[in-house]
Amino acid sequence: MLIDWFTVGAQVLNFLILVWLLKRFLYKPILHAIDEREKRIATELANADKKKAEAQKERDEFQHKNEELDQQRAALLGKATNEAQAERQRLLDEARKAAAVLSSKLQETSRNEEHALHQAIRRRTQQEVFAIARKALTDLATTSLEERLGEVFTRRLREMDGKMKAGLAEALKTASGPAIVRSAFDLPAEQRAAIQNALNETFSAEIRVRFETAPDLISGIELTTNGLKVAWSIADYLASLEKGVDELMKEQDKREAKAEPKAEAKAKSKPEDPKLETKSK
Repeated sequence: MLIDWFTVGAQVLNFLILVWLLKRFLYKPILHAIDEREKRIATELANADKKKAEAQKERDEFQHKNEELDQQRAALLGKATNEAQAERQRLLDEARKAAAVLSSKLQETSRNEEHALHQAIRRRTQQEVFAIARKALTDLATTSLEERLGEVFTRRLREMDGKMKAGLAEALKTASGPAIVRSAFDLPAEQRAAIQNALNETFSAEIRVRFETAPDLISGIELTTNGLKVAWSIADYLASLEKGVDELMKEQDKREAKAEPKAEAKAKSKPEDPKLETKSK
């Protein structure tokens, strides 16, 4: 068999040209496209991993922030609850104190009103009793009674002690006018003469005397001269008794005033009602 080397050479050349053309225009673009695609895929995968990592990071941060928000919310809620309880307790304490103050003021007002009422009743009773006594003595006073009182007054002039006698003698001596003897009724001449003689004998001198009537005197006689007065009347006894009653009432008021702070301190020292405390909680 004969070999056509020219044909063989031409075919080999054609084959080489075909291989070069394929490599040049087919395999190389395909390989390049494959490389580019692999690079793009690798880049996309890297980007995806990066985004996944960023997403995970953001997820972790979001979860961390949620946890912080939960903690802050719990802390704020606890703080608000504590503040609300503290405010509630403060309002309860203020209300309790205000109620205690109001109760104390009401009790004090009640005690003051009761005390004032008792004082008014005592004063009114005292005034009425002495007014009735004076009215009764005034109604019972007669001329004969006044004459008897004149005798008592004369005896008192004669029985004066040394100090009172000396003072009255000095007043009579330095007086520019006559001594004045006042009585509720006109004294008869005998009584006037007896009083005049008692004065003359007591002071061993002629004493000038002027007799006057004074309806305001209740069963009594008085002698006044140079600002000095010597008197005897039932009204004096009533005045002394009234003064004693006034002093007794004042002492009673002082004892009540001293007893009130002790009663208030005792009331404050009592513990609060446990039922109220439990209820308030």
